[in-house]
Amino acid sequence: MAMVPSSSTLPSGTGAVWKSNNARNAQLQHAAKPVPTVDLPALQGAGRVIHEQLVKDAQAVPALGDMLTIPGAPSSASYSVFPDDHRVPFQKRRLIGIPESLFQYYNTASVTTHMGLMPEIDRVWISIDHNLFLWDYLGGDELSSFTDQPDVITHVALVKPKAGVFIDEITSLLVICTPVSVLLLGLSASPAASGHPGHRDIKLYATEMSVQTEVEMSSVVGTADGRIFMCGLQDGSLYELHYQEKEGWFGKRVQLINHSVGGVQSFLPILSTTKAEDRIVSLVSDLSRNCFYALTSNNCISVYRTAGEKAVNHIQTLANLCKAAQDKAPGSPAIIPQTFSICALHAIQPGTSQNDVHLVAVTSNGLRLYFAPGASGYYNYGYSAGSSTGGQRPLQLVHVRLPPANLLHPDEQAQAFPAALPGYGAHPGQTEHTPRPFIVKELDSSCYEAGLLVAAQPGDTDGTDFILCLSPDLTKIGTFGQVNGPQTQPQPQAVTYGTATGPPRPLLTEYATLLAIPGRTWAMAPVPRPSLAAATDSPPNSPAPSVLNELARQFSEPPRQYMILTNSGLTFLAKRRALDYLRAVIEDFQVEGNAQPLIQFRDSFGRDQTCAMLLAIASGNTFLDLGEQSTLGTVITVSAELATVAKQAFYDFGERPMWAERTTYGTGDAATSGTATFSGRREGLALYFGRLVRPIWLAKVTKPGANGLAESNISDEVLITVQKNLYALKDFLDRNPHLFHSAPGDHTGARAAAATEQEAWKAEQSSVSQLLSLLGRTIEAISFILLLSDHRLGELVSQCEQSVQKLVTSLSYEQLITSQDGIAVSRALVNVVINQQIGQQISVDTISEVLQQRCGSFCSTDDVLLYKAKENVRKAVETRNPAEQQKWLSESLRLFIKGARILDIEKLRETVGDYQHLRYAKGAVELPLYCAQIFDDGQGAEYWGAGCPANDPRAEHWHRRQNCYDLVLDSLEQFEDLAKKTPSDDLEAVRTHAYALAFASEDEMFHSTLYDWLIQRGLADELLEMRPVYLEAHLRREPITVQKYQLLWQFYVKDGQPLRAAEVLGALAESTEFNLSLEERLEYLTLAVGNAKSHPVSTMGAHEAAISFLTDLEEKLEVAQVQLEIYHTLLPQAGREDGAKIQLLSKQLFNITELYQLFAGPFDLPVIKLLIFHVSGHRDEALVKPIWNRIVEEAADNADPKVAADQIMSKVMPLGQRFYPSDSAFPTRHVSSLLVRFALTHKGSLPHGWAPRILIQCGVPYHEVWDLFHEMYESQIPPFNDQANVQAVSSDIAVLLTDWLEDLKRPGSLASRGEFPVYRIDQAVDQYVNELQPGRTDTKALYEAVKRQLRRNW
Repeated sequence: MAMVPSSSTLPSGTGAVWKSNNARNAQLQHAAKPVPTVDLPALQGAGRVIHEQLVKDAQAVPALGDMLTIPGAPSSASYSVFPDDHRVPFQKRRLIGIPESLFQYYNTASVTTHMGLMPEIDRVWISIDHNLFLWDYLGGDELSSFTDQPDVITHVALVKPKAGVFIDEITSLLVICTPVSVLLLGLSASPAASGHPGHRDIKLYATEMSVQTEVEMSSVVGTADGRIFMCGLQDGSLYELHYQEKEGWFGKRVQLINHSVGGVQSFLPILSTTKAEDRIVSLVSDLSRNCFYALTSNNCISVYRTAGEKAVNHIQTLANLCKAAQDKAPGSPAIIPQTFSICALHAIQPGTSQNDVHLVAVTSNGLRLYFAPGASGYYNYGYSAGSSTGGQRPLQLVHVRLPPANLLHPDEQAQAFPAALPGYGAHPGQTEHTPRPFIVKELDSSCYEAGLLVAAQPGDTDGTDFILCLSPDLTKIGTFGQVNGPQTQPQPQAVTYGTATGPPRPLLTEYATLLAIPGRTWAMAPVPRPSLAAATDSPPNSPAPSVLNELARQFSEPPRQYMILTNSGLTFLAKRRALDYLRAVIEDFQVEGNAQPLIQFRDSFGRDQTCAMLLAIASGNTFLDLGEQSTLGTVITVSAELATVAKQAFYDFGERPMWAERTTYGTGDAATSGTATFSGRREGLALYFGRLVRPIWLAKVTKPGANGLAESNISDEVLITVQKNLYALKDFLDRNPHLFHSAPGDHTGARAAAATEQEAWKAEQSSVSQLLSLLGRTIEAISFILLLSDHRLGELVSQCEQSVQKLVTSLSYEQLITSQDGIAVSRALVNVVINQQIGQQISVDTISEVLQQRCGSFCSTDDVLLYKAKENVRKAVETRNPAEQQKWLSESLRLFIKGARILDIEKLRETVGDYQHLRYAKGAVELPLYCAQIFDDGQGAEYWGAGCPANDPRAEHWHRRQNCYDLVLDSLEQFEDLAKKTPSDDLEAVRTHAYALAFASEDEMFHSTLYDWLIQRGLADELLEMRPVYLEAHLRREPITVQKYQLLWQFYVKDGQPLRAAEVLGALAESTEFNLSLEERLEYLTLAVGNAKSHPVSTMGAHEAAISFLTDLEEKLEVAQVQLEIYHTLLPQAGREDGAKIQLLSKQLFNITELYQLFAGPFDLPVIKLLIFHVSGHRDEALVKPIWNRIVEEAADNADPKVAADQIMSKVMPLGQRFYPSDSAFPTRHVSSLLVRFALTHKGSLPHGWAPRILIQCGVPYHEVWDLFHEMYESQIPPFNDQANVQAVSSDIAVLLTDWLEDLKRPGSLASRGEFPVYRIDQAVDQYVNELQPGRTDTKALYEAVKRQLRRNW
């Protein structure tokens, strides 16, 4: 094989390095120790548990509409009334007095004053004559005032402005009503400069918009699109204050439209609207449904919807409501036409139930009428509809809720009941003191939110109001596994909610209490809550708890509070949650040691719910306090003593897990087949964990933001709060690992029971372990998103690949935390952050430390190693000092190798490219070689070992390996090209080093790939000179090729193993899978014989085997030579019909029998037949004699004896020379007989000695020819019984003996003097002479000459 130019040949010394560098490889392999990875199956298992809890919470408490639309239950009056102990549902928190500074305005007896609440901006409005004051009740006595108009202010409202009319700073409008005008003021609210959370600074803006009116306006409401409606105090008409940015041709900038006498009249029923009792007395806006309700003085309710500009559609009117209510609750003393008076309407927020209730009307005696869309075609009492209902089904009265009949007077609350009660919601036991029930009759002001009602009426003493507080009793309507489950309708026709086979719907039961507050109530409203409450709205199509399910929400939002404005100030009422009840019970237990209330609590709310709440109290929660809202995100904890009680109760109430066996026939081990019923501790943990993460779990991580960039879907504030609660839980569980283990005394009973119990404990601990893993990862996930927000999340996402960007937009927190997509996305984002840092020349140490500390599972040690490695490469690029560059590159390689398991092929390609650019051969070769082992989990190696079968799933693993090998080869090629283009000692050294490192690898698969590559590049000879360790195995490896075999035999020759070379050559010659010519096969056999003969005699004591092998090869060579001769003999006939058969001779080797049977015989080739006999040593006179007869006959087939003689000579001599002394092919006796017989037939024509001379020319020795002729001479067998023939033979003998003696005299003669039978010949000559006929003088002369020579020389 030709040598290639020096820069393409393999560097010298490569083999030596290969032998000495194995230690480094071993070191690389030991570095590949497993690192902790994210256990996705465990996280997904825990994720399913969380999802189960979310579903449980969604199904535990029915929606309000589901309980109010039960067939057969049109009315209800079930209440739980408690004394003022830990079960009371509402609690007065504080009273803020009206600022002293206002009293200076009450300087005359004739002062007119009004007030109301604006909770949206944390203000109370108070008007004193024409002065308006806005009191910041959160900021103490701070007042804003507006005194720029002269008329007495009677009503003020806060509404949303129309878009585009005012400057952007104006977020709300103040509508100020006087008896003669309506005025608009702009208002902006911004976070207070003082930094107090929740406090707002406000500014008022003059709008120059006011309108004069002949009727005093009241009950102002706004719509979502900024329209303003109100009713006239004197005429009860519906008005709209219409305003626009500029004066127009068809309208003023601000005007008052009377819709009662305008276009809306065509929609009204044909009834007189001038009656006093039909006057509208109040309006209520339903922003979520884009409509508003009007209450008239005769207890009718009208529904309106805004239409086009300045237009309103009257949808329907509900009348005769007293009669409708009586029909729903016949015989109820609470429904009497004379006293029936609706005092307030409240829109109900839309829910997820199909039986959604839209509106509740409250009467002065506490009766509640619930309205929902009716079935189509249903007409209620006094119902009338407008011409356009906007496609919505009209409302109808669906349920009447009667007022509580057993209310306790506020004075009697404290002493009415004994301390210990039979249970939550149970009726109190008989006591000597029978309290008088208090009946509400004069409710006037009320407020409704999320199923809770707070309403005020004058107390029975001056200066006091009584507040009626109603809230759902979850212990009676929820399904929590409590001792006394929900009460349901006894009628069999009770329709189920949820699924068709679900449980019957429970009847609504409420807690009811009456509280006394100082002053006369002017207004009341819910207190706005921090932003986390809004964030807890679940994404669409996800399991969301009913708005009534306080248990599900109490850990992720503050308690609901209400403020009541009286002439004494502002009273705050808080709704007490189950969490607050439990905390109070624990405090009582700590003081009094009475466990009965704790047990009653557990029986009321169920074991699992109680455990979840105990866990919250023990670990701390941001929403633990009932009082003032703490800064969002501050975890509140109870005292260590209370926490200890809660922890102990959590353990005791949790009970133990149980194992339910499944009978499986044919297996002996019962414990292996069954299911665990988890303890209350595990259920409580899952429930509490699920509730903490509910605000974020199913929510998307990002949402579209400004400039088309993504932004965090959930505010940092919410994320921090959720995270702090999760962390408090994790910290508590880390400090108390024993909570989920069995106590030593727990195991009782038989051994079998213990075995199944252990299975139950094992299942429980496995589940808890998964939940704890998920807990840690969720905390880290939130840290991760917060950190990304700090680094501008949107920009980071935009720098990711398109596929990653697509993933990010669809990813939920659950997927981020528990899915492979989450891992892929987080890794991509971390890479972008790190690259950003590197790009800004910032050390990655800081950011990677932060990532590892705060979210280690999102940035593993391996990740950090890679980032640091990348940074070292950057430093190597920047430095000019070669020693420093080598230092940075070595360190980068060390780090890349340590973090290799998370390198992907693209990153590896990029890194190897950097190393090539920096001419760092060690990194460019060793890193991809190391990654090849890491990327393949062993299946690729198995696939390669199996010969790379087709359609094998393991192929993918092999391709990953191969990609790494390709990078090594690419590096070698790059360094080769560099050394060629710009020859220098340095570049030549880099190239040499790269090859040395490649050959030093112990990876056989890589060596195989490397050898193929080198052979393709024409470097086979150099490879054979080096003889690297894996070369032999590579050349022997399937699939075998001619080139591989050729190199293999040469390898053996160079390696001093000629016998193995001969074996390979022999196999190559005989192979049927290669398309080799007959000449090539013959050449390989010849080489094989040559190499076999070179084999040392004593090697390995296998001498006999070697000789046997050589003999076999030689025989095959002979047969192959016969085949070649046959081929050349038959080649001229290849164009005939037997052509294909003849061509077979050139494609494979045949054995001698096949050659005779397939070719020599069928094609009738006499010479070839003789050759076959000769080679095979097959002796069969019956076959061979006819062949010779035919040869001689065909040669003698000529009229002229001399010509025939010449032809015979030309035929016989070559064959004799070729085949003698093989009797198989050249039977000397028979051939000599044929020649003599021909000569005798033509005695006169042929010279004496013709026959023996032919035999001598054939190579038959003289003495053998003489013996044959002497035998004929004396045989007397025809034709030698004829004296003439005998004399002819004698003449031939005379010539033979003469020639023999002449030959003996010639120097270098083949005939040996020592072998000459002098005595025998001497005697025979005497005999020949004696018997010679007298006339044969020539013959006699020859004999005499022979005699003379015998005498002279012997």
